[in-house]
Amino acid sequence: MARPKEFNIDVALDAAVGVFREHGFAGSSAQMLIEAMKIGKQSLYDTFGGKWQLYCAAVARYSSAETAEHIAMLQSETTAMAGIEQMLERVVAEAHRPCLGLSAISEFATSRDDLVGIREQAGRALRVALQQKLVEAQQTGAVSAELDPDQGTAFLLANIAAIRLAARAGAKPSELNALKALTLKALR
Repeated sequence: MARPKEFNIDVALDAAVGVFREHGFAGSSAQMLIEAMKIGKQSLYDTFGGKWQLYCAAVARYSSAETAEHIAMLQSETTAMAGIEQMLERVVAEAHRPCLGLSAISEFATSRDDLVGIREQAGRALRVALQQKLVEAQQTGAVSAELDPDQGTAFLLANIAAIRLAARAGAKPSELNALKALTLKALR
């Protein structure tokens, strides 16, 4: 008879997210993962199937949480433009922490269908929320009426990635805030 799991899967998965955020897939050993997750090697394989499946589960968990946080920030303000600004403020505040989504793209690009699927699922919800906010901001005159909402959304997503990459490369907080301000200015 199999032993019941003696660990909290969510807590273990959060620990794996931390390891993968810092080291990527290739840089994360099974030993690093089981130590951080506080589980045995066999539990990693029995529960997740292996390092790749654990990585996919970690990327999915991270992507879902980040998307939810971005959307919460977008909806936290009374005006659409203030919501966009609040979301970018959060990006700047958190930019010193490695982004697992960006790391997965850098490490694998579009070579792994399972990761592309995870990214598309999380990205779809954020794209819809961003487009809605851009349209609302256009209706109030806060964003240029000439801006195509699809292109504006792509622009915002690219700038989120740029802010995170700049932080990872050592940009100062003042530089990250300048990137945020330029992003907002470009929408007007």
